[in-house]
Amino acid sequence: MSRRTIWGVVLLVALAAPAWPVRAPGHEAKGNARLAKIGPAPEFALTTQDGARLALRDLRGKVVAVTFIYASCTDTCPLLTAKLAGLQAKLGSDFGPKVFFASVTVDPERDTPEVLKHYARAHGANPAGWAFLTGTAAQIRDVERRFGIFARKNPAGDVDHTFLTSLIDRDGVLRVQYLGVRFDPDEMLGDLRSLLRETNGR
Repeated sequence: MSRRTIWGVVLLVALAAPAWPVRAPGHEAKGNARLAKIGPAPEFALTTQDGARLALRDLRGKVVAVTFIYASCTDTCPLLTAKLAGLQAKLGSDFGPKVFFASVTVDPERDTPEVLKHYARAHGANPAGWAFLTGTAAQIRDVERRFGIFARKNPAGDVDHTFLTSLIDRDGVLRVQYLGVRFDPDEMLGDLRSLLRETNGR
């Protein structure tokens, strides 16, 4: 069963089980069929690892993958980031001009642009197509709320949070979501390419 799921199911599961992957009914794009449209993607405007302002609306015309991580995480976040780095390589020349990754921190107090820049470099992220985003605590909480993300810092300083990856089409419409980090990267690559075919008018 697919780990992709529609918005309403993700929101309910995210609030109930913030840190673990969940199997949920999916929606397949087979042949020339298009992925379902879930609804308008939540807007945000945050600060990149280079200190620049980036809003989701600035990425119109590109397929966007939005994830939530934090730099001092030592287990699951690096696995998710490595998975995306592998997809970055497989996308080739489409990465940057046509496909963009946005990784939002859930630990804005510690994840300054400088910290996120170091994290990005350590994971081989290409800044031409991948932004690591931070902001004030209030701004990050607002983005978490809009995407249905649960995040809570525990006494040890680690952040328990929902692992949710959302694919957004060139028109800013939410199309696919993956809950957890154990999703098949080839499935995500297929979904990205499906959305690119729409972008290319095929």
